[in-house]
Amino acid sequence: MAHQDREPISSLILYRLFKWSVVNPMFRTYFRGKVYGAESVPQSGPFIAVSNHASYFDPPILSNSMGRPVAFMAKEELFRVPILKTGIRLYGAYPVNRASSDRTAIRSAIKALESGWMTGIFLQGTRTKNGRITNPKLGAALIAAKTQVPLIPVSLWGTEKILADSSFPRPVPVTIRIGDVIDPPQSTKKEELTAITEKCAEIINTMLDLGR
Repeated sequence: MAHQDREPISSLILYRLFKWSVVNPMFRTYFRGKVYGAESVPQSGPFIAVSNHASYFDPPILSNSMGRPVAFMAKEELFRVPILKTGIRLYGAYPVNRASSDRTAIRSAIKALESGWMTGIFLQGTRTKNGRITNPKLGAALIAAKTQVPLIPVSLWGTEKILADSSFPRPVPVTIRIGDVIDPPQSTKKEELTAITEKCAEIINTMLDLGR
């Protein structure tokens, strides 16, 4: 399967503007953010970043830490807002109808990868209160197998406290750890997808246990 080498230039420009003017200053100062393993992230070609998920702040924080745009799924309703839909599409979001089957999300993620994006997938699918992955889904491994795109495990530590008991983001410390690249499954057989998924979950939880 042929893939573009990089994200569209307009998306790269918007990403860098938003990163250096908003996300990175907030991450480094307000959240006292630390990133370990950023040197593991290839700066060209499609990859799948798989991570735990505990906060609405996770997508921009993860993308900021990877050093390149990361495409995430967003609910379809957001793409009906005239100005917003252009901005979030340029930033890498792709629409998903939450009432439809998982096939829609899988097709959208594959399309983003074919366009040269690094695509972000939360391994458990939903947020967890402590950030740990206890019930990983096979979607990321399936997409990796179909596209033959490698995976990169990422742990987001501390983000579950950002909005804990508050509607305003709290200045809590946040630490991001990025693991080594994992080769995609060679087939879509369930046992192989399960093995890769469990490997990703174990690596992410182990990095999460390292704490600050």
